[in-house]
Amino acid sequence: MSLQNTAVAPIDREYEITIVRFFTIMAVIWGIVGMSLGVFIASQLAWPALNFDIPWLTFSRLRPLHTNAVIFAFGGCALFATSYYIVQRTCKTRLFAPYLAWFTFWGWQAVIVAAVITLPLGLTSSKEYAELEWPIDILIALVWISYAIVFFGTLIKRKTSHIYVANWFFAAFIITIALLHIVNSMAIPISAFKSYSLFGGATDAMVQWWYGHNAVGFYLTAAFLGMMYYFVPVQIGRPIYSYRLSIVHFWALIASYMWAGGHHLHYSALPDWTQSLAMVFSIIL
Repeated sequence: MSLQNTAVAPIDREYEITIVRFFTIMAVIWGIVGMSLGVFIASQLAWPALNFDIPWLTFSRLRPLHTNAVIFAFGGCALFATSYYIVQRTCKTRLFAPYLAWFTFWGWQAVIVAAVITLPLGLTSSKEYAELEWPIDILIALVWISYAIVFFGTLIKRKTSHIYVANWFFAAFIITIALLHIVNSMAIPISAFKSYSLFGGATDAMVQWWYGHNAVGFYLTAAFLGMMYYFVPVQIGRPIYSYRLSIVHFWALIASYMWAGGHHLHYSALPDWTQSLAMVFSIIL
């Protein structure tokens, strides 16, 4: 399928463009914030006095804020913007449930602001890339389920018989992140901003790195590949070299990535079979 027809034919007013612009603007803003935080905490490694003896500015509290800001605030807003942009053009239809799409925008910004407030205060679950506490996790789940409804609803009402490969990658990303987040964030609350994981010991570690590894694999790899499969051909003015090979690429990535998370826990209390499985799939990957 050539992108030349899907990318440029209908004019912008036929699509929901404002929400794409809003997410794009916030991606730039949160990118500046997140990367500036990275420079600041990196500088603390050379000049520890830069925390000014203020608990909220210590490396241990700002480092998770930096990773969340770059991955979920900057990266997330970029992915919301591009997925909403691409799915409309490749399906030749407006977004399904535009008001729900706007809920994903404001809900996601609320999640980010909550992270900006709670993480410097030390309110954290201590899980890598999943530090936010249970009330914020619930909001993330609601936003993400709404995102899935908007995206898949748009695919269902498409005016083309074909689903372009970029949408395959976005679809896998949306489904997998929902599964990862909901399972890994299962917790027993003991107060408004404190909870303990539903899992214990090695099981908790295994679930966490199933999540942590695949947050990279699907959030930062599969979804951004979806972005590239659309914008690279558009920018050079040519369709992708081999559509069949792109589908092989999709299934190879999806089939192998989910199994590799245990490689974060080699030589630990994780069962040997799990470590071996992760090692084999890491080599395949």
